[in-house]
Amino acid sequence: MNNTIAALVFGATLAFSFMAQAHTDEFFESVEAPHGGQLRMTGPFHMELVAKAGDLTVYVTDHADNAISVDGGLAKANIENGSTRTQVNLFPVGSNILRGSGAFSLTPSTVVVVFLKLPKQDGYAARFMPLKPKGEQGEKAPSHEDDAGPHHHHHHPPKH
Repeated sequence: MNNTIAALVFGATLAFSFMAQAHTDEFFESVEAPHGGQLRMTGPFHMELVAKAGDLTVYVTDHADNAISVDGGLAKANIENGSTRTQVNLFPVGSNILRGSGAFSLTPSTVVVVFLKLPKQDGYAARFMPLKPKGEQGEKAPSHEDDAGPHHHHHHPPKH
């Protein structure tokens, strides 16, 4: 019984320490990614997505930037370009590297959601906008792409 309580306390402490060290998307936008991609945090992992038209590479590390083995892992990416959705399966190609290819293009508004399931781990997902200009705060809805100037006074009727 005492071991169960100790394990729960340890698990809660560990979870809290992960949350305390959590990096926001804004933080990742302000740092240079090791491979020139876009960084995101999901669960106990950092993922870096390097995206080119037709090709995706994902690097997986822990919060201290140590490589996490992806051997035996399952991963996929959903690429959303407006109403077009493409799924690409990602396969381990190195100690902490997953890669996949497919027929898709990338624009600044393209969203790529990477799903990762490693052996004996929970599944995690991370949302990327790999071509979004750095320093652009927030994500704009497509209907706002042509707004001019720094103002943000939107008077659009709600969508139902």
